[in-house]
Amino acid sequence: MMLDSRSTSNGSPTHDAVKDYYGKRLQSSADLVTSACCDITQTPEWLKAVLTKIHPDVLARYYGCGLVCPPLLEGCRVLDLGCGSGRDVYALSQLVGETGSVVGVDMTAEQLSVARAHQSFHADAFGFDNVTFLEGYIERLDQLALNPDSFDVIVSNCVVNLSPDKEAVLRGVRRLLRPGGEFYFSDVYADRRVPAELRDDAVLYGECLGGALYWNDFLRLATATGFPDARLVEDRPLSITDKEVARRVGSVRFYSATYRLFRIDDLETACEDYGQAVVYRGTIPGAESRFVLDSHHDIETGRAFPVCGNTWRMLHDTRFREHFDFVGDFSRHFGLFPGCGGSIPFVAGDSKDAGTCC
Repeated sequence: MMLDSRSTSNGSPTHDAVKDYYGKRLQSSADLVTSACCDITQTPEWLKAVLTKIHPDVLARYYGCGLVCPPLLEGCRVLDLGCGSGRDVYALSQLVGETGSVVGVDMTAEQLSVARAHQSFHADAFGFDNVTFLEGYIERLDQLALNPDSFDVIVSNCVVNLSPDKEAVLRGVRRLLRPGGEFYFSDVYADRRVPAELRDDAVLYGECLGGALYWNDFLRLATATGFPDARLVEDRPLSITDKEVARRVGSVRFYSATYRLFRIDDLETACEDYGQAVVYRGTIPGAESRFVLDSHHDIETGRAFPVCGNTWRMLHDTRFREHFDFVGDFSRHFGLFPGCGGSIPFVAGDSKDAGTCC
């Protein structure tokens, strides 16, 4: 399976090449040669019920690498970047409910035509129509009819790596998020900077590998664009089933990872200790016994849980506030939380001292 080899000036394939890959070359997930753009995450029971209401044609052209349905979405306004044929849009539509709304953005006309063709089907199945699809580029969100500070949650599923200007994507996301809003997204990352010969390979780029960021460069980029404390939710190593592709990739390792970035102005670049704690009330539907903020914050209901200042704000200054009791303020500083290091964060990596926090 070959792809148009045209590249941009920075070495990545053009928008036209990516659109050709996803609009014409891929007809279903069976056409992929790696697991990078194919969600093998174990589907939770609550999501299975949501997916059964989505049209089979939409499900067949799904190429995501993770789950992008964070909790507590009812009534929220959500934006899906790189929505493709609309699987996640229609899943989110059910979760935000009739009082919420979901906007999907994609640059591929063929994918959007599938999503739009089944819009009335889903409106009948759900009992309401709360979705909109826009054709456009995720690094040019300011050119779409989207108001700043207008989204509670923005999601993306294995798409940011395909953008030739990831900084523009993150800046556009921050502009569109309301204060306290979050960017919750799955994407592909590498354990090192991807060599030029892999970045220039159109097949690898279309398979979400060539455009993958080195994980530490992503953290730097997030900080530079106004998200100084990116939180890793989950990760898994990617398998490359095609022998020729595996040979070309060599020793570079790739991971699918889900991060959440909050638009909170007062976040710091490290986990600072102010002697604070939170107590989870157990009131979020589907998370009655515990709330998982990220891979290092599994908060049991009713138990005081010490947190850094950033975590305190992520719970206090967001839609999660009413579900927690808060202990302490920012009047006294006790230094950095022990173990807040900078090694590779992915549990699946070889490092035995993966970065911990709080």
